[in-house]
Amino acid sequence: MTDNEDRANDEAADPVVGLLLAAGGGRRLGGRPKALLEHCGQPLVEHAVAALRAAGCARVHVVLGARADDVRARAALDGCVLVDNPEWEQGMGSSLRAGLASLAGTGSGTRAGTGSGTGAGAALVSLVDQPGIGAPAMARVRSGYRDERSLVSAAYAGVRGHPVLLGAAHWAGVAATATGDRGARAYLREHEAEIALVECGDVARPYDIDTEADLVHLEP
Repeated sequence: MTDNEDRANDEAADPVVGLLLAAGGGRRLGGRPKALLEHCGQPLVEHAVAALRAAGCARVHVVLGARADDVRARAALDGCVLVDNPEWEQGMGSSLRAGLASLAGTGSGTRAGTGSGTGAGAALVSLVDQPGIGAPAMARVRSGYRDERSLVSAAYAGVRGHPVLLGAAHWAGVAATATGDRGARAYLREHEAEIALVECGDVARPYDIDTEADLVHLEP
């Protein structure tokens, strides 16, 4: 069996692809890229990729931006599709657009010896600066996938949060409204009635690592 056939079989068996947004420059952290902050002995980007894989995502696309070359050099991201977002300073929306374009086969994802993976039925979108959201919450949201029209979101005490599962039928709409730091919020607000909420407050803590004060959440 060829490598292409192996990848095709993987895609058929694993329609949900992890999409990790890890491009932020950490402006309120003195310009330290969030992807390279240390947590549990590894860069946050490695920690987040491991969580997505433990949640059942055999394929993971990672969007890089700030100091992307340093992230590539210091983080072990073997097997991931790495997507460069040259517009990362414009906010999370630009990273989400870049990641979805990579999944759709129209972006610039790279993996050793290959182009970006395509054929995904949904993206499980996770943020690199939320280490309190691990594999159990990701797996719950991932399990809500039914088909390309699926929209599933983690909820914390009934309030929508991350991760979010975006079926492929929604990618174009999400990309069209993802600007600044809003990500998919505008699109999800317009399609609220279609979203399946999955309570995750018992297995995850949805804090962000945004400021120096938040660094207390990181573990050595």
